[in-house]
Amino acid sequence: MPQLLLCTGNPGKLAELRAMLPHHLELLGLRDAGLPTDLPETGNTFAANALEKARFAHERTGLPCIADDSGLEVDALGGAPGVDSAFYAGPQKDDKANVAKLLHELQGVKDRRARFRTVIALVGQEGEHLFEGEVRGTITREERGTNGFGYDPVFLPEMSDLTFAELDAVRKNAISHRGHAVWKLVRFLAERQL
Repeated sequence: MPQLLLCTGNPGKLAELRAMLPHHLELLGLRDAGLPTDLPETGNTFAANALEKARFAHERTGLPCIADDSGLEVDALGGAPGVDSAFYAGPQKDDKANVAKLLHELQGVKDRRARFRTVIALVGQEGEHLFEGEVRGTITREERGTNGFGYDPVFLPEMSDLTFAELDAVRKNAISHRGHAVWKLVRFLAERQL
C-alpha cells in the first residue's frame, strides 16, 4: 500500500484530506512521521508555502509528501487576509479571533465578495507538482453553522444558501476550494497508478 505523508498540523485539514483521498493509500500525519506539527511557511504565496512544507517533510522522511496552503481573499480588503489567513488576528492561529477580526473589518462594508484558494503541493522522488482550487462567495454578517474550521462559519459559497460551516463534510468537500484541488491531485495519482 503506497504511503503519503499529509503535511498539516491542522486537524480539520487532516480530516478533510483523509476523507477526500483514495482509501487504498496509507495516509500518515506529521506525528506519525515524528515531525513537528507546525512546519515552516515563510513564503508570500500559497504555492511557496505549500512547497516549503512538502519539501521540508520529504527531505526528512523520503516519503511522497502532500502539503497545502489555503486562504481567504476578500475583495474589499485588497485580498486580505490571504496567505496570512491563519495568523490574521495574531500568531496564535485562533480561528474565533480571526473570524471576529474579519467581521469587524467588514462592518458597514457592502461589497463582501471573497474567494477561498488552495494550492496543494506533492513532493516526492518523481519531482514537484502543484494543484490549485478556488471557490468564490461572500462573507456573511454573522457566523452561521458549527461544522468545519477557520472561516467556514462566515463564508457563503456562490452555489449554496448555506455557509461552509452549515454544510456537512461530504457536501462541503464536493464544492470547496480544497475539494477542487484534491480532485486534480487524485486524478494525477490515478494516472500514475498510485
